Amino acid sequence: MSDEVFAAGARVGVVTTEPVGGFAGLLDYRAPEGGCGTGDFVEVPLGPRRVLGVVWGQGDGRFDEARLRPVNRVLDAEPMREELRLFLSRAADYTLTPLPQMLRLATRAPGLGDAPATRRIYRLADAEPARLTDARLRVIDVLRDFGGAAVTLGELTQAAAVGGGVVKGLVAAGVLIEEEAPRDLPYPRLNPDLPGVALAGDQIAAADALIAAVSTDGYSTTLLKGVTGSGKTEVYLEAVAECLRLGRQALVLLPEIALTADFLARVEGRFGARPAEWHSGVTVTERRRLWKMVAEGGAQLVVGARSALFLPFRNLGLIVVDEEHDTSYKQEEGVLYNARDMAVLRAAILGCPVVLASATPSLETWANVEAGKYARLDLTSRFGTAELPEMRAIDMRAEKLPGDRWISDTLAHAVEARIGQGEQALLFLNRRGYAPVTICRACGHQVGCDHCDARMVEHRFLKRLVCHQCGATKPIPVVCPSCGVEGRMAAVGPGVERLAEEVTARFPQARIAVLSSDLFGSARALKEQIVAIAEGGADIIIGTQIVAKGHNFPLLTLVGVIDADLGLQGSDLRAAERTFQLMRQVAGRAGRAERKGLALLQTYQPEHPVIRAILGGDEEAFWRAEAAERRAAGVPPYGRMAGIILSSPDVAQVFDLGGELARRDGPLRRIGAQVFGPAPAPIARVRGRHRVRLLVKAAKGAALQPALAEWVAQVKLPANLRLSIDIDPQSFL
Repeated sequence: MSDEVFAAGARVGVVTTEPVGGFAGLLDYRAPEGGCGTGDFVEVPLGPRRVLGVVWGQGDGRFDEARLRPVNRVLDAEPMREELRLFLSRAADYTLTPLPQMLRLATRAPGLGDAPATRRIYRLADAEPARLTDARLRVIDVLRDFGGAAVTLGELTQAAAVGGGVVKGLVAAGVLIEEEAPRDLPYPRLNPDLPGVALAGDQIAAADALIAAVSTDGYSTTLLKGVTGSGKTEVYLEAVAECLRLGRQALVLLPEIALTADFLARVEGRFGARPAEWHSGVTVTERRRLWKMVAEGGAQLVVGARSALFLPFRNLGLIVVDEEHDTSYKQEEGVLYNARDMAVLRAAILGCPVVLASATPSLETWANVEAGKYARLDLTSRFGTAELPEMRAIDMRAEKLPGDRWISDTLAHAVEARIGQGEQALLFLNRRGYAPVTICRACGHQVGCDHCDARMVEHRFLKRLVCHQCGATKPIPVVCPSCGVEGRMAAVGPGVERLAEEVTARFPQARIAVLSSDLFGSARALKEQIVAIAEGGADIIIGTQIVAKGHNFPLLTLVGVIDADLGLQGSDLRAAERTFQLMRQVAGRAGRAERKGLALLQTYQPEHPVIRAILGGDEEAFWRAEAAERRAAGVPPYGRMAGIILSSPDVAQVFDLGGELARRDGPLRRIGAQVFGPAPAPIARVRGRHRVRLLVKAAKGAALQPALAEWVAQVKLPANLRLSIDIDPQSFL
C-alpha cells in the first residue's frame, strides 16, 4: 500500500465515506487536473451527490474507461498516511466491516476540506456583568467549562440554551470578548521536562521500563497492573514525557468523559498545559481543529474516548489504554470493535509501544501476558501513605431485613461511624432509576416498553418510566394497563433513586449525592458534582458503576456494596470476571488518602468462589481458575466466537433467514466451527425490530473471518432486514 502520484486523467481507486453496494466503496475515477496522490482527501461525484473520499491507490479496472468520472477536487488537508490506511483496511477485515464505514470513523470532523479562514469566537473578559440573569450565568458557565477553548456563537448558544441576543448583550457589557481568530491553531506546547510527582520503589522501576520501551522505537505491549491508587497514571505519564521529548505524539484513551476533568488537571500539572481532547463533549469547532492539528503535528498529546484511535496522527509514538478492562471500550453499534484490541493493532502497524493499564485486567490481556505476548509491570502498593482497604462480607441471610429495605444494620452502623468522624461513605448499587420493575399486584402484569421486549424502569426523579434499551418513556401509571384496576401498581426492587430514599430516611442529617449517568443533563454537570464530592460536599455518595472509574475522593473511607450478587446472575460467560473487576474497582475508592478504608459487601452467597476471591485478595488464583474454566469450554480467550444479529420488523422473516443460515453452514464446518441458533435475543425486540441471534464458536487458530464472509454471502437479505456480525462479542443481548 505504497504512496503513488497520479497524473491528470489517470485511473485512481477511491474509498468513499458512503457505502456502495457490491463494490465495498472502492470506486474508480479519473485524477483531476493537477493530478493527485495516494492518501489525498478528495471530493468525488457519487450519483447526484458529492461525497468525501480518500485516494487508495490505482483503480482496479472493473469499470469501463469511458464511464469514469473525474475527481471534483483535492481537499486542503494532510494526506492520509499509509499506516492509517493499512490500519483501517486490517480493522475492516477483522471486524468484517465495509471499508467506507471504517473511513467514516476516521473522518468524524466537519469541514475537512475548507480552506484556511478566520471565524468569530468568544471568550471571557475580566469584567463582571452589572445584571446577572440565569441565561447570562449559563453562558459564563459554558465558557468556563470549555477552559479557554475557541467557541463560536452557534456552539455557545446551543450549549447554554440561549439566544444570540444574550451573548451579544454580554459582549456589549464587556463581559465577553468577541474576536476574529484563525480557524485552526496549534495547541499549546507541552513541556516534558517539568518535574513530575516523585515516584518511589516499583513505580520508578515501572516508569523506567516504559521509558525504555518508548526509546527503543519499536512495537511492544505492556500490561501496567497496579492496585487502585498505586500511581499508574503518574507512571505512564513519564512514558508520555519521553515520547514528547523524542518529538512524537501520544494518545491516552479513557473509558468515560467523566474521568477527563481530573485527568486533564494532572496532565496540566505535569506538562504545564492542557492536552487536546477528543470525545462527545467537545465542540464541533474543536473537533475540526484537533483533527487538523493531529495530522499536521500541532497536537502533541490527545486524551480521548475510543474513537480517538482513528485520528490521523502524523507521528504517533505511544498509545495508552487506561482501565483497559472497561466494557465501554467495546463499540456496540455501527462498527463493532474493541478499542483495546484495535489499539494493539495500530501500535503493531506503527511500530510503537502500547500500555494497557488496569487494577483488574481483562482475562484476554492476562492470558496474553501468560502466553508471553505482552510484558507485565506490577505496582503492588498504594501511592504515598495510602493503604489498601480492608474487605469484608455481610451475610444477608443473617440480617433479617424487611422487604422494603436494602441497607443492613451492620452497614448502617458502619456508615454512621464514618460520618461521625467527618469522613465519607459510598453506597454502590449498579442499577439506575428508582425500581427495575413496575408490577400490578392485582393481575401480575409487568409494565414493558411498547417498542422493545424489556421491562420499563421507574425513574422517580423524572416522574417517568424509561426503557433502558431504546430510551422510550411514558408516565408512571396509576391504573393497570392490563386489567384496569386502579391503585395496585407497585415498584419492585431497588435502583439508586429508591436507595436514596432509604438513605434520606435512615440518615436524615447527612448530605447525600447520587451519581448516576442518567441524572445529569450534560457531562459538565456530572464533572461539577464529582468535583464537589471530592471537596467534601457530601457525606454519603450513592452511585452506579460510574463511581468505580478512577475517581479520587480523599475523604471516602467506607464503601458499601448493596447487592454484590447482582452481576453473578445470568449466563454471560464473563459474568464472574466482570463482577470481580467491578467489586475490586469499587472497593478501591475507599481509603485513597492517609485514612484507612473499609469495603463491606452485602451478599446472600458469601461462599461463592467470586465473592471469596474478592475478599481473599488472591487475584492470580481467580484468574487461573477462570482461565481453566474458559480453556476447558474452548471459549475466549482460548477459543473464538462471533455473534450474528438479525433484525427486522417481521419476526417470521428473521427466523426464516436465521434458519436458512444455520442449514447452509458448510463454510463454517470446513474450519471446524459450530453454529448455535437461531434463537431470540435475550431482549428480543428493540425499537420495534425483532432480533434473532446465532452464535458461531471456533478453535483459537481457525480462519474465522473468511469463513463467516463466505457463509453470510450465500443469502440475499431483504431490504428491511439487517445483519450484523460481532467478532469477539462482549455482550449477548
